[in-house]
Amino acid sequence: MKIANIETYRLAVPLIKPFKTALRTVETAYAVVVKISCDNGVVGWGEAPPTVVITGEGMDSIEAAIHQVLKPFLIQQDLNQYETIFQGIHTLLVGNTSAKAAIDMALYDCIAQQCKLPLYQYLGGHKNEIETNYTVSVNDPKEMGEDAVSYVRQGFHVLKVKVGKDLIETDIERIQEIRRRIGNHIKIRLDANQGWKAKEAVRAIQKMEDLDLNIELVEQPVKAWDIEGLKQVTDHVETPIMADESVFTPKQAFEVIKTRSADLINIKLMKSGGIYQAQMINQLAEINGMECMVGSMIETRIGISAAAHFAASKKNITRFDFDAPLMLAQDVVEGGIIYNGRKITLPNSFGLGISNIQKEGGAANVKQSKMAN
Repeated sequence: MKIANIETYRLAVPLIKPFKTALRTVETAYAVVVKISCDNGVVGWGEAPPTVVITGEGMDSIEAAIHQVLKPFLIQQDLNQYETIFQGIHTLLVGNTSAKAAIDMALYDCIAQQCKLPLYQYLGGHKNEIETNYTVSVNDPKEMGEDAVSYVRQGFHVLKVKVGKDLIETDIERIQEIRRRIGNHIKIRLDANQGWKAKEAVRAIQKMEDLDLNIELVEQPVKAWDIEGLKQVTDHVETPIMADESVFTPKQAFEVIKTRSADLINIKLMKSGGIYQAQMINQLAEINGMECMVGSMIETRIGISAAAHFAASKKNITRFDFDAPLMLAQDVVEGGIIYNGRKITLPNSFGLGISNIQKEGGAANVKQSKMAN
């Protein structure tokens, strides 16, 4: 099975409600969609959202990386030699992790189809159903409390609450208001998105512990580069600390694990450059007794299908952050993972199970890239 062609499309889907973090506000989900066609008729799909504040990539740079660097290398490559192909993808290009991830997931889609297996089974097949949390965007405490109640009423048992945008005291007020509104039976995970300094984080988390706010974990409290600060927070609080933006590569994961700078790692395909290196990160963590979560950017069910297949395939991945498609005003994906509230079911169809991407109509807008040919 050889790669015959690689095409890209630009996708834009409005969100139902703006998504706000300490780093950015998103009102429309943009993405570069990748379609890989093989000489035997197999078609694989991938997705790369532009997340400049995290990966440094925009729509133009994603497409340039794909068409100018990766496509010339990949055309006519034999997917039966996929180890060479994945090694080449990560050798040819520095950074550009979202572009690599879109290609990577489309390639895995093709390989699993060739093997006549759903991708999660090809990767390990640990389970075929998982549960996602739902994210509460950072706003004023009252609005966040109302949002939290709404999501709990929709059946979500775990909320991921965004903080780190302004004063520590305001963040504590936010959590107090949410906890007051939803009670203690719902899990709360905090995500500061690098918004605190180490001493601020220690003070805030210790205060929340003293107030018995029952926080399951705190994700990326300090700047991505501040591994010493991350370790300082981990060492001085009882609440588990999760590394996110601090870990893109297996080498960075090894550094965090070796220094015990965090208690958990959040793997995202858009950071790792796809499933190939995401598996390495998870294996490093598992060997050293550290559980992982798999999360995402603001993506459609293309990218989330790939992330969910990977996450469901591994025992060591115990937490799942796949609510992004539920935030979109329209679903442009035919096939793929199936949502039933907080529960996500992996289909038995081969590969990712995606049959088509809608290219016109409704709230979505899909355009073929000028670079696609």
